[in-house]
Amino acid sequence: MLILTCPYCGIAAEETELAPGGEAHLKRVGPEGDDRQFEAYLFDRKNPRGVHFERWRHAYGCGKWFLAARDTATLQVYATYKAQTPNPPEDVVAAIRKARPDWNPDWTSAE
Repeated sequence: MLILTCPYCGIAAEETELAPGGEAHLKRVGPEGDDRQFEAYLFDRKNPRGVHFERWRHAYGCGKWFLAARDTATLQVYATYKAQTPNPPEDVVAAIRKARPDWNPDWTSAE
């Protein structure tokens, strides 16, 4: 079972208490974007085997959205952090690098 700690209320919640929200750190397309960019924003998502950044909502708790860095293959949770963070914090990146020294981040969706 996946257990994530909400960074707002500090409760370690099982996945049945949470609502998934998809990939984190997506760059939204505004009015200046064309149809292809908007389509990519709506439908194109990464589905990596390994480190992934996701949005979660503490649905049966405080109700707030937060972000999680975890491994999709092993379910190892590296960290959770507040949703208003535009890029993964340095301590989260350090925790991932400690567990996975070979990890090569792809920040194309985080910029």
